[in-house]
Amino acid sequence: MPIPRQLAVAAYAFAAGFAASVSSADFGEYRNHAIVDQSLVVETSIGELRVRAVDDAAFEVHYREDGIKQLPSFALAEVPRNVATDVRDNESQLRFRIDGLTAIVDKSPVRLRFEKDGRILVAEEHGYFAHDTLRGFRFRLDEDEKILGGGQRVMGMDRRGRRMPLYNRAHYGYETESEQMYYSLPAVLSSDKYIIAFDNSASGWLDIAATEENVLQFEAVGGRTAYIVVAGDSYPALIGNYTDATGRQPLLPRWAFGNYASRFGYRNEAETRDVVRRFERADIPLDAVVLDIYWFGPDIQGHMGNLDWDREAWPNPRDMIGDFARRGIRTVPITEPFVLTTSKRWQDAAANGVLARNATGAPKRFDFYFGNTGLIDIFDEGARQWFWHAYESLFDIGIAGTWGDLGEPEVHPPDTLHWLSDAGIEATADEVHNAYGHVWAKMVYENQTRRYPDTRPVILMRSGFLGSQRYGMVPWTGDVSRSWGGLKPQVELGLQMSLLGLAYIHSDLGGFAGGEVFDKELYIRWLQYGVFQPIYRPHAQEHIPPEPVFHDSETRSIVRDYIRLRYSLLPYIYTLAWENSTTGMPLMRPLFFEDESDPSLIDETGAYLWGDAFLVAPVTDPGVTEVDVKLPAGRWIDFFDGRVYDGGRKVSVPVSLATIPVLVRAGYFVPMAEVVNHTDDYDSENLSLHYYADETVGQSGGVMYEDDGKRRGNLDAGAFELLRFGADHDDTGSLEIELTREGGNYDGRPESRQVTIVVHNWTEPVASVEFNGRAIRVRDRIPKRGIAASYDQTARKLTVRVNWDHEPARLNINRTEP
Repeated sequence: MPIPRQLAVAAYAFAAGFAASVSSADFGEYRNHAIVDQSLVVETSIGELRVRAVDDAAFEVHYREDGIKQLPSFALAEVPRNVATDVRDNESQLRFRIDGLTAIVDKSPVRLRFEKDGRILVAEEHGYFAHDTLRGFRFRLDEDEKILGGGQRVMGMDRRGRRMPLYNRAHYGYETESEQMYYSLPAVLSSDKYIIAFDNSASGWLDIAATEENVLQFEAVGGRTAYIVVAGDSYPALIGNYTDATGRQPLLPRWAFGNYASRFGYRNEAETRDVVRRFERADIPLDAVVLDIYWFGPDIQGHMGNLDWDREAWPNPRDMIGDFARRGIRTVPITEPFVLTTSKRWQDAAANGVLARNATGAPKRFDFYFGNTGLIDIFDEGARQWFWHAYESLFDIGIAGTWGDLGEPEVHPPDTLHWLSDAGIEATADEVHNAYGHVWAKMVYENQTRRYPDTRPVILMRSGFLGSQRYGMVPWTGDVSRSWGGLKPQVELGLQMSLLGLAYIHSDLGGFAGGEVFDKELYIRWLQYGVFQPIYRPHAQEHIPPEPVFHDSETRSIVRDYIRLRYSLLPYIYTLAWENSTTGMPLMRPLFFEDESDPSLIDETGAYLWGDAFLVAPVTDPGVTEVDVKLPAGRWIDFFDGRVYDGGRKVSVPVSLATIPVLVRAGYFVPMAEVVNHTDDYDSENLSLHYYADETVGQSGGVMYEDDGKRRGNLDAGAFELLRFGADHDDTGSLEIELTREGGNYDGRPESRQVTIVVHNWTEPVASVEFNGRAIRVRDRIPKRGIAASYDQTARKLTVRVNWDHEPARLNINRTEP
């Protein structure tokens, strides 16, 4: 239950004064221990150590020194898992075992090591320390292990040897170097397959063997003295265990994977309607329009905090939003957590006590770019409900998603005080700074799902914390420079965030900041890459339009083709989203997943995996006619021209302005749908199933997830289907493809499907084709209707169209005898 500020402030002041004198260099000597639920609770000479099993291969470790102020956990999922534990005690140590990890607690001094499969995986070096304004942990690193983590930075994938500030902070116009950005993460992922996540929201530093050789040190000015340690047998298993502990991303609605119209910003209703009409006339698919700050005021400065429509510029927002919705287009408005003293809501906010305070208890006021302001105290339940009322009024007129900006917070004076009402604790800005966006997203998610329980939230946020994915957060990489230098680091940023749970990280396609003239090639290259990132949202300052409808015919044509490709790939992309929600696997995946024995792949950012089937290498330099790509082992087939490459080496892939390197792994299935202009018209009744054949692949399989694309709770209710595909390529060159379906019913589920199976890289003529024992004649061209087959020897492509009633089915393809 939330605790009012006034009831606890005296107790807080006493505790804070007591804590100020504490200074410890270790956690003292063992006295006794007990098992409480799934926790090993150790009493020492200076406090309590609690080691809690939060997953079959993850522990939360919380050091609670007497007199040291503690904050609540922000990283851990609220719903605990049932985990089997075992404790062994001897004279020198305690051994606390779960299925995938053992915590060893040394008794003198109290210190922790973690063992997996009979070897020490990671160990505290000095372990816990706490002084007046400095607290944290030290761990020992192996000499040869590589360390990823720290969140948004541009400094290479292996961050060993770096000392990184932990303080979410905007970096406007960044390019190929950035040590501090919008979304820091106090966590590391090791090539030894463990994660350590420091559950502390305070300002601090993450020192990865930069200051001292082979020492990882986390330090903060205050906050919770706790961390989570996670192990895994493989990188995907490690990420799965980590997201078990910190929470999984809820499945987004299908429309969220479509194309967005977005800029800084549309100034009025007439302009916004005109942009939507331009997309329709250009026959470019569109699913959402994003409204920046002008929806609540005519100028950049002076109006933030109004949280209501500027009726002169937007006279009929309900009608506009309704008109867009009837045309299959959702509306997503921006909000910020600042209430300017010049805004219409200042007096109301101040009177209702919803603003963070200064030392005297008055609303904390300060200046920043947009004006003189206060900051909503998002940690206080009363303030959250005041803020939510503004959202509720927007949802009630039909908005479909929300966009939270400046949530680092962009300006956060250190003498600002916040009230953590759920815990009854007052905290300074520096103690909770990095959790501000996290709690903001939680507020929107929990209120939206309570008020509209069948709706899947889409919550764009610039900043957050460990575990923010469980609140539906869709983060982006901030105000990137509109330049080649801005495009270059986007794969690194995407992979680093995705590996620690934030799988919907994406960039402002085309770049946001600066740029004096339109760079056609840069724009095309960025929007081509965007097809293979989680969210497709061009966004930029308005002096160069980010929407393709405002550019020349060649640019418009190329970008239209790629956006249409995005829509045709929706079955594949939506299946990746389902996989992320159920296993934690990111949509963007690093190449080192392919060969965990090769640590050099950790440094690779020139290419990445889009799911398991695709390898994508963005073009990040101008004037390029070929791109060198480091291919994992196996055979890879060019998505655009069908060329076959042997993997396990570096190859040169030719490109034109209309292509980038997109390769498909041999033996994999890619389900595709008919292109639509809005996902409301999406239908998988006519499905294209592409199989990339190769004689080196004997057996393989694939899956496609499908539901109504919108209803929250489908997974729990079983209101979905899984279409499974299998391939068996035998020694004679014959191929059998099997189709099966499992799952329940949902609105719009097809009773049967027309499936067009396209077999790529089929190099020989065909002797016979049978579907469920029925022979199908192979023609030179496939007719427009009915069950049919054709073979194009030049393209090495066999196409077979069948009607599938969802009963188990087999397609048999036999080669001509030599």
